[in-house]
Amino acid sequence: MRRQRRRKIIPLLQENWIRKEDLIYPLFVDENLEKCEPIKSMPGQFSYSVHEIAGKAEELALIGLKAVILFGIPKNKDNTGSSAYNEDGVIQKSIRLIKEKLPEMVIITDVCACEYTENGHCGITAGCHDSIDLDNDLSLPLMEKIALSHAKAGADIVAPSSMLDGVVMSIRKSLDLAGFQEVLILSYSSKFASALYGPFRDAAKSGFSFGDRTTYQMNPANAREALMESELDFKEGADILMVKPASFYLDILSSVKKIGIPVAAYQVSGEYSMIKAASMNGWINERAIVMESLISIKRAGADLILTYFAEEVLRWLDE
Repeated sequence: MRRQRRRKIIPLLQENWIRKEDLIYPLFVDENLEKCEPIKSMPGQFSYSVHEIAGKAEELALIGLKAVILFGIPKNKDNTGSSAYNEDGVIQKSIRLIKEKLPEMVIITDVCACEYTENGHCGITAGCHDSIDLDNDLSLPLMEKIALSHAKAGADIVAPSSMLDGVVMSIRKSLDLAGFQEVLILSYSSKFASALYGPFRDAAKSGFSFGDRTTYQMNPANAREALMESELDFKEGADILMVKPASFYLDILSSVKKIGIPVAAYQVSGEYSMIKAASMNGWINERAIVMESLISIKRAGADLILTYFAEEVLRWLDE
């Protein structure tokens, strides 16, 4: 076997590679900002103002980025998340501005209410038997409105992340009836109730004010459930399935890959911040561990990787 590990032979036989086309960069757009602000819990990451976001996307496109996923922080929040589907909302404006500059940039949008509700939950809580739970069926029309508003603004892919039962079918029907049959659905089909989301909630100002999300995100101990969720979303019309987080759930990723449609993996904020913290303390080589982590995600079956390291990796790939 060592014959295959001769230095000049290794690249010829390498089984998995990270390409620029594999990477999706999550970007935060804050309607309350005039200029970008650093995200304290995610060193090296920023929240951008609406008028800056197209320029940032253009900067990323110049180094080879093909796709972004947008998360919005609105000026106004309420109990129904109404800012999420406002045609002049933070994400809707951002989509139009990016498309004006970069019509070929693939824009993915997060379809969820957690950034837009006062309580930080992912849908409507009114009418539930349990006050810390979502009302699944009341929340579905809200997700339809959000997805449709993003499609009208020019989104290429909508990504429902609320883990509501039936949300993929609901959104697919809504988009099709409105003439947006070509808009893809990237379903957060295996989204776990992970402890790794803390920095994201800091960045998106989406921490919940009561309860938790364990009744609508998955138990980290459950593998069969994750596969069942993914199979259901596939049958409902999802074009791409998602496993989130990535690094702690490579077994899930490998299983979901067998369904047979494209699979994305989200290297989430906690994964990013742990690597950054260790690197800043001199405990690890950041570049080496980032590339190793991404290769492990690709090896497990990911076709697409959402990662906050995307900009750095794009530059490394040019070297």
